Amino acid sequence: MALAGLLAGCARLAEGDVGQVALAFEDPAGDPAARCALLTPATRAALESDESMPCTDAIGRLPLGGGAVRAVEVWGDEAQVRMTDDTVFLTRTDAGWRVAAAACQARREAPYDCQVEGP
Repeated sequence: MALAGLLAGCARLAEGDVGQVALAFEDPAGDPAARCALLTPATRAALESDESMPCTDAIGRLPLGGGAVRAVEVWGDEAQVRMTDDTVFLTRTDAGWRVAAAACQARREAPYDCQVEGP
């Protein structure tokens, strides 16, 4: 019984951390360098390659909807944050939770279509 309570507490803590990272990444008033630091290295590299500019210049041009956090799901080292106007996917790294994909739209039976994602 105590183990179940401990695990539930850890899950809630992870959900809070994940939600905070998603909110910070989506905040248009946030520092561009800080927002870029919240991306996984692969996602940041893909963004810079796709946009042909540094992340700090590209991040303000992204179609990030943001809004309030509606739901958080954590599966081990992977997570999804559904916000009012966006869905963000995160992965746990040695540096903490990082954004692996953002500006994602659900597509019926197909995988999400994300404007920002790594390889």
